[in-house]
Amino acid sequence: MSSAPLKKMKVSWEEIVQYDLLLDSSIHMNPLIGNEIQLSWSGRIFCVACGKQTKKSFGEGFCYNCFISAPEATECNIRPELCRAHLGEGRDPEWEEINHNTPHVVYLAASDIVKVGVTRQNQVPTRWIDQGASSAIRLAETPNRYEAGVLEVALKSFFSDKTNWQRMLKNEVDPFIDLVNEKWTLHERLPSDLTKYYSENDEVLKIQYPVLQYPIKVLSQSFDKSDDVKGKLAGIKGQYLIFNDGRVINIRKHTGYETSLEF
Repeated sequence: MSSAPLKKMKVSWEEIVQYDLLLDSSIHMNPLIGNEIQLSWSGRIFCVACGKQTKKSFGEGFCYNCFISAPEATECNIRPELCRAHLGEGRDPEWEEINHNTPHVVYLAASDIVKVGVTRQNQVPTRWIDQGASSAIRLAETPNRYEAGVLEVALKSFFSDKTNWQRMLKNEVDPFIDLVNEKWTLHERLPSDLTKYYSENDEVLKIQYPVLQYPIKVLSQSFDKSDDVKGKLAGIKGQYLIFNDGRVINIRKHTGYETSLEF
């Protein structure tokens, strides 16, 4: 099979998450679970923004020039409270208008703890799945990324905005988390100017991943250390492939790495 730069896996939600690996063609990964697979890196990396070959990947697949200039790599992608799109500003105002000056969702996601996050409205539930959440709920719906970021910052005093990726991959889930209760308890504790965007949608999405066996101990694999990653695929969660011996590889981290898949 020919090589192509990796992209984050495409996900879709049915009764169980469906994954497609995007190389030179789209490869449906769910049927491969339980089988031997091999990912091989050619040694080349291509920038996801400009397409040029780069010796090192910055962010999630950028060459250095694009990392410091491309709107897709701007700091407000990580810290939405810094977004300037609603003011008509940013690295690329036209891109910002389409992607950041648009409805966003502030959400609570559960695994071993409750996490707060922000995503574009059209990225629900994709963002929740990419983070490996066991369940999630809409907390607020805002007109732009900046307003969502301001609310998220206020919520960080109550919840983390980081995912413990090892616990997520071991499926360490707290079954006693009540997201609806957490959501409305916060409503009473936040200033009214931050609760005006609160969502009345209390649906809790419970997410099931295609995993036959969760690892007891997680061992991260990287193409920076080995050109080949192979073994029996035990499952997929978030953007990680999980092998039956506890090894995992983060596909999103290797965005732009020219890779082939054999199975």
